[in-house]
Amino acid sequence: MANTILIADDEAEIRLLLRLYLEKDGYRVIEADNGEDAIRLCEKEDVDMVLLDIMMPKMDGYQVMKRLRAQSNIPIIVISAKGNDEEKILGLDLGADDYITKPFNPLEAMARIHSNMRRFYSLGAGAEAVKQLVVRNLVLDTQECVVYKDGNAIDLTSVEYKILRLFMENPGKVFTKQQIYEAGWGEEFIVADNNIMVCISKLRSKLDDGQTEYIKTIRGLGYRMEK
Repeated sequence: MANTILIADDEAEIRLLLRLYLEKDGYRVIEADNGEDAIRLCEKEDVDMVLLDIMMPKMDGYQVMKRLRAQSNIPIIVISAKGNDEEKILGLDLGADDYITKPFNPLEAMARIHSNMRRFYSLGAGAEAVKQLVVRNLVLDTQECVVYKDGNAIDLTSVEYKILRLFMENPGKVFTKQQIYEAGWGEEFIVADNNIMVCISKLRSKLDDGQTEYIKTIRGLGYRMEK
């Protein structure tokens, strides 16, 4: 059965362009031209990914993302004309898995869509040699792709999950930004990317309780998970 992708954008030309490429690659496409319809479709349909514009009528993309993240961790890719670093950081901070700036190359957009689909929906695929990873009071269930702290589930995006899994599989090991980026985003690390900093910061805010530090910065080298 084809994966369903929701395109939420008030520009009909953008929706048409993305639909042509997505349907060519076998995806089922549904559309919304405002934020309220995007939420309604996500509640009604079995949506596998959302391509989300920021500047939309009735409800903007940031509000849509907050609503979606309160109930789901499906991949969300922001596609927006807002291309400055502050906007990108805000989008990623609110739970976006990726951020594409308009105008964009459709082939590059498709590569990122495929990458996020593979990364998210292959997390639980196949037989796992280790079903649970345990570091102190954190437990990562590799079958359900859920992380628990003191028995309580923690909401993570797919990128945050991949990065935390990398750390929990190798407690005490220092990982460079390149290694973290390639594990989390599934792409080759070419230039410095503040996505890593934002993601690590979000992980810390979800894990740390003011007394326990799980992910430590190793100055000049990278990050490691404390045993």
